[in-house]
Amino acid sequence: MSTTADPHTLTGAYALDALEEDERVAFEQHLARCESCDREVLELLATAGRLGLAASSPAPPRLKAQVLERITEVRQQPNTPASTAARHLGNGRLTRWALAACVVAVAALGGTTLWQHQEANDARRAAQAAQADADRIGQVLSAPDADVTSTAVDGAARGSVVVSRSRDEAVFIASGMAEPPKGRVYQLWFADGDRMRPAGLMNPSRTDQSVLMADAVGQATAIGVTLEPAGGSDQPTTEPVALLRLPA
Repeated sequence: MSTTADPHTLTGAYALDALEEDERVAFEQHLARCESCDREVLELLATAGRLGLAASSPAPPRLKAQVLERITEVRQQPNTPASTAARHLGNGRLTRWALAACVVAVAALGGTTLWQHQEANDARRAAQAAQADADRIGQVLSAPDADVTSTAVDGAARGSVVVSRSRDEAVFIASGMAEPPKGRVYQLWFADGDRMRPAGLMNPSRTDQSVLMADAVGQATAIGVTLEPAGGSDQPTTEPVALLRLPA
């Protein structure tokens, strides 16, 4: 990617951690003084978080058969003024964000409809819980006071924390993290001075994920990520693989 690129066009690449180190540093300097880019990055992070959560739930066993069956029965909708209106949604930024929002909406609505046809109540409850988490993550990432801090995690991986002080909530976003050793799990922590309190477990089978941190942010000044035994620990048993200072 060219370092001479217009920084306003790099919001998507930054949100997906696809910038080279020198580009990332230059863009973060631009981000500190560009309110529109800051807002767009948060919106794209929200979308990526929601899509990541949607992908984390396995598809119902009958999903493929149901889709193939419906393909033979449902006609494609013709073009209408309402369906073509999305082509005229103002500038390129709004169009990209509207498209991403449509992807999320379609995935959520389609998934909800299919889950309702499953007989297993536990699977239905799990889907509802995942959607509730996705909604809360989106609310944190799109909050007016949302602020983000990022750091490298074990070299190539990257971790970001988005904090909304008004909601007293935080979201940890991992990108490219190595799977933990068998029988171990990444655990999140809030740091209240010298005291660490548990803030949730990450999915050990996923290298990219968004996690709504358990418990309120409160007076925490940083978050940590450690490797712990499966099931988690009451206090960290290893040195942090990542430590992020929370925005004030």
